[in-house]
Amino acid sequence: MYTAPLIYTLIMDTHTPEQRRRNMQAVRSKDTKIEIMLRNELWRRGLRYQKNRRELPGCPDIVFKGRRIAVFCDSEFWHGYDWENQKDCIKSNRDFWIPKIERNIARDKEVGSMLRDLGYTVIRFWSREIEKDVVACADKIEDVLSGI
Repeated sequence: MYTAPLIYTLIMDTHTPEQRRRNMQAVRSKDTKIEIMLRNELWRRGLRYQKNRRELPGCPDIVFKGRRIAVFCDSEFWHGYDWENQKDCIKSNRDFWIPKIERNIARDKEVGSMLRDLGYTVIRFWSREIEKDVVACADKIEDVLSGI
């Protein structure tokens, strides 16, 4: 099991507000490293998909529309991996970050529920899962695809 510690850039903020603003503006919402890794593996296997379908709740990262499968690639910080233990690590601007990430967690649950109501199977991966074993993640998607 992967046990590397989570590293939050906001634990002790050593950047000026302008530097932090530039860093936060550079955070991507699509075509992230983990998404590209997983998409490349799926494409290599001959699995064709659509990406970032805005008409679906939550704008899933990868969609198999005909099979009604939505895949999300979630980063640990933004989506609250091991949140009960990790939220104490945030030292800077806690009044902003803790409610923001808790709302992201709640939104992820709402989006999953809405997609399931539309008949979609929802698969979520943490970035660490994809980085550690992208083949196993693609295997899981392939298993769901073959089971439908």
